[in-house]
Amino acid sequence: MDASWRVPVVWRVLLRFSRVLVPLICRLRVSGEVPEELRHGPLILAANHVSPVDPVLMTAACSIAGVAPRFMATGGLFDAPIVGSAMRAMGHLRVDRHTAKVAEALPNAAAALRAGSVVLVYPEGRIGLDPWMWPERGKTGVARMAAMSGAAVIPVAQWGSHAVLPYTAPVGIVRSVLKAMWRRPVVLIRFGTPVDLSGLSGSAGAQAMRATDRIVQAIADTLAPLREDEPELPHFVDRTRPVDMSRVRRRRAAA
Repeated sequence: MDASWRVPVVWRVLLRFSRVLVPLICRLRVSGEVPEELRHGPLILAANHVSPVDPVLMTAACSIAGVAPRFMATGGLFDAPIVGSAMRAMGHLRVDRHTAKVAEALPNAAAALRAGSVVLVYPEGRIGLDPWMWPERGKTGVARMAAMSGAAVIPVAQWGSHAVLPYTAPVGIVRSVLKAMWRRPVVLIRFGTPVDLSGLSGSAGAQAMRATDRIVQAIADTLAPLREDEPELPHFVDRTRPVDMSRVRRRRAAA
């Protein structure tokens, strides 16, 4: 990998184009900021995952915030005939879940960070299935990437994208997109403040678990102001979304 990673031209173009595309399907409102000194990496953006459309909306939000992140994405996307070539050309990072190659994802991401990249990760590892739509317990990958690379971690909260595309997309995607274009729901994305990962004790594994708790709590704290009037069940309910109580976090008061 190059000592200093440069954002590919095709990705710069698509980042700008996303700011034209996204307003067709929702009213995107971006708040918070990424500090100037962190915008060119190394930096990890850790976001909650609400809907299949999240990466598209996050692309536009990152463009507005002045960052060009490399997404960590499932390996299946990289195997698709056209999409896979585009993902590789844009420099995104492959994660082969449930295979022997999954172990390569973290070292590759850490190397990308050390080369000066901004990497966007969903710590939950999936679209969250908490019945109240708060962040689930996270995987330790983000914490381990931060420890391996020394990169700062900024929490990113998003709310409302479940009203744009349902959980079951791409099933019925044409109908869902047309409905979104008609309704143009409001989607809120907020960049929080860097997570303090200092003072962690215990073994490397214990530190990763404690760091993960801090990161996910920071995402929840950043999300809370976006849904002040719907802290329990959301006003808009995606009825295609299943519920999984196995990874529900105990909610704490916002910092």
